[in-house]
Amino acid sequence: MSVVFACIAPHGAETIPELAGDMLEAFAESRMSMEELGKEMRQKKPRTIVLATPHNLRLEGTIGVVTSEFTEGSLEANDKMVRLRCKCNRQMAKEIVENARKSGLPVVSANYGSNEGPASCMPMDWGTLIPLWFLVEHDQTSPDVVIVTPSREITLENLVRFGRVIAETAESSAGRIAFVASADQGHAHAAKGPYGFNLASAEYDEMVKQAVLHGDLTPLLSLPPQFIEDAKPDSLWQLAMLQGILEHAEMTGRLLSYQVPTYFGMLCAAYLPKENK
Repeated sequence: MSVVFACIAPHGAETIPELAGDMLEAFAESRMSMEELGKEMRQKKPRTIVLATPHNLRLEGTIGVVTSEFTEGSLEANDKMVRLRCKCNRQMAKEIVENARKSGLPVVSANYGSNEGPASCMPMDWGTLIPLWFLVEHDQTSPDVVIVTPSREITLENLVRFGRVIAETAESSAGRIAFVASADQGHAHAAKGPYGFNLASAEYDEMVKQAVLHGDLTPLLSLPPQFIEDAKPDSLWQLAMLQGILEHAEMTGRLLSYQVPTYFGMLCAAYLPKENK
């Protein structure tokens, strides 16, 4: 089949109502957009969600693909906890690894715990759990998951190529897939935040918004390294993978929301196949 849905989804914990505390209203716009992403994705009935997260394996110079049977994790905030466990599509994960290697990309498969069975379970990072909280049904009818992790030490061009490999693998597999770029934007919006204040964050976020609105993420791929360091996003590398998806699968994007409720930017965008628009 092919890629039937794609999106850019933030991973601020306060989007989950149970964890929001007194920030419930501050994150309302992004929360509604995340709910909309879940609704639109489920309408496309993907068999597998391929999710790119910046907060799982940090492999220097190497793209990671999780090949465990399950992934599970929890988050705690404001005296509340949420937990999520998903089944992984390890067959597709292995196919992505094989095809990426054939393309000459630096990629490694990663399992955790045991080789197979319930204990073959990769710990779920917050960049994975938070988007999936809105995308899956929390029951056995939910799509399987493939977690991929970009490396910031390889070229963006290679991450674009890896995105194309995901789309090509989807075409040759026996199932429909959705691709999720789990991504928060600039992290230097507030002087009191952990990264301080830098105007580059707002400038970067505006560039991402315009790239989505114009249906072309390629301008983001040539931004100066010092500008990226100043803006402190954790989105660029997953967006490079998304660009590879879009180069292979013709899709039309739609900006759902953008807000800065704390010190980092949060943007939601949905991508649907052009013939379905």
